[in-house]
Amino acid sequence: MTERRVQRRLAAILAADVVGYSALMQRAEEATYAEFERLKRQLIEPSLSRHEGRLIKTTGDGALAEFASPLAAMRCAVEIQDHLAEGSGPFKLRIGLNLGDVIVGQDGDLYGDGINIAVRLEGIADPGGILISDKVYNEVEGKLDAGFEDRGEQQLKNISKPVRAYAVRAGAPGALTEGLSAAPPHPDKPSIAVLPFENLSGDPEQEYFADGMVEEIITALSRFKSLFVIARNSSFTFKGRAVDIKEVGRRLGVRYVLEGSVRKASGKVRITGQLIDAVTGAHIWVDRFERDLTDVFALQDEVTLAVVSAIEPKMLQTEIELATRRRPENLTAYDFYLRAMPQFYLRSREGLAEAIRLFHRALELDPRFGAVAALAGVCHMLNVLLGYANDLQFDRKEAVRLARLALSIDDRDPDTLARAAVISAFMVGDREAEIEMADRAVGLNPNSCLTWSCRGHVYRIAGLPEEAIWSFERAVRVSPVDPQLYMTLTGIGQALIELRRFDEAIVVLKKALRQNLYLATYQWLASAFAHLGRDAEAHDAAARVLEIDPAFTISALIARAGLSNAKLFIEGLRKAGLPD
Repeated sequence: MTERRVQRRLAAILAADVVGYSALMQRAEEATYAEFERLKRQLIEPSLSRHEGRLIKTTGDGALAEFASPLAAMRCAVEIQDHLAEGSGPFKLRIGLNLGDVIVGQDGDLYGDGINIAVRLEGIADPGGILISDKVYNEVEGKLDAGFEDRGEQQLKNISKPVRAYAVRAGAPGALTEGLSAAPPHPDKPSIAVLPFENLSGDPEQEYFADGMVEEIITALSRFKSLFVIARNSSFTFKGRAVDIKEVGRRLGVRYVLEGSVRKASGKVRITGQLIDAVTGAHIWVDRFERDLTDVFALQDEVTLAVVSAIEPKMLQTEIELATRRRPENLTAYDFYLRAMPQFYLRSREGLAEAIRLFHRALELDPRFGAVAALAGVCHMLNVLLGYANDLQFDRKEAVRLARLALSIDDRDPDTLARAAVISAFMVGDREAEIEMADRAVGLNPNSCLTWSCRGHVYRIAGLPEEAIWSFERAVRVSPVDPQLYMTLTGIGQALIELRRFDEAIVVLKKALRQNLYLATYQWLASAFAHLGRDAEAHDAAARVLEIDPAFTISALIARAGLSNAKLFIEGLRKAGLPD
């Protein structure tokens, strides 16, 4: 029996701990516990998300996190400490940062001196301060407008060699954060700041409503790990000021800015939003919402959903167009991902082959790009389901391998979880695990069309068509103009057929075909027509199936798509005259 190979990687580690936590607990145990939970939920976890950190573990009074770069860890640490310095809460934190080699456990936990040094540095940091190792200092010094105090070599407990340490010199609250964010470069993903909406009503109550809605939009956008979203505290520094959008973009280091206004009149509220390219000044998206001002919180939720579901795909579309104009020699992993997406959307044999090639180029440049691994896995799955595979077993194994790779990189990314759940549903068939993954994906980002649509496919394959339809309908509600809407509509049609609601299925499947002439849609449409005895229309749909895939047979479809339990669908295909 071969031993499991120990997995190692280089990581920037942040260790944080509450100063005097035991004394605070003795004085007011329940209040201290509740306040620290609030601190983790409202400050530490969102800050980690903004700086692409991964929470390794939390203790009763502290947290341990991993970052891809020391610069990201440093920005996160400063943001947390500056926020606490500006507030009046009961807590102060000590933070230690280290860059080192770590061992990756089977449970995803990290071990080794890379971790231990960060924890020991945190233990001797000043209250409210940040203490970094020389390895972190060497990476961030000169790249940030920040001061450092050399604390000399420190003999840390259970660490054999002394570690040179540097304290970050903060000065006035907020001053260090401003220095760190002065004209920062754009991150390698779509980046956006949501500015406070202007209150045009002259009614102070609408000020609170507008601010609350902007906060909801920021929170909803932050759930998309594919986006870099500026925190509320930075966005709201522009509140009440006439701003130049290009200057806002430059100062915050973002490509896109969302601004808007709120006006109340005659029991109604009118909200206008516009998404602007901060580099060119071009308007990418503009819309207006007018609603009855009855339930303020429901209205905030409704407008948040409408704005987020509109601008997220618009930003991706703009990024794809930008990537296609870049010179090939300057491409990054993210550029290869963007170039692959239009090919992925085509769903053709050639398109999927090109998407796989580009996704693998992205993975070569960035082996930690989990979202790309999941997408490549979906491509291999589609090769199997659509009959494109030259080697069925190879594509099956690759789909599962890449899904597992993506989960090993980041099993808290909602898109990765959703895609992995679908791949497993079609290629593996572990119903409980797939439902758990799909539910977790939706929980992590309920504003994503992808998570809801994938949940629908998982539940339909699991034999729960009514729950599947509800999920698909949520996906359509979240993103009614999604480029893959035809897949979601086809899923609704499939579930309706399984419920013997053939007339309704035909209506939905025809709508899907108006967006994309998709092979699977024609297959299910042929089956629905046949069950209703509409033979001429069933034969027409079957003819389109054979036109797209001349080698199509029902037995081959069952073998590759795992449809042994879809008896009603298969029966309809035979009635439509498709070959066995």
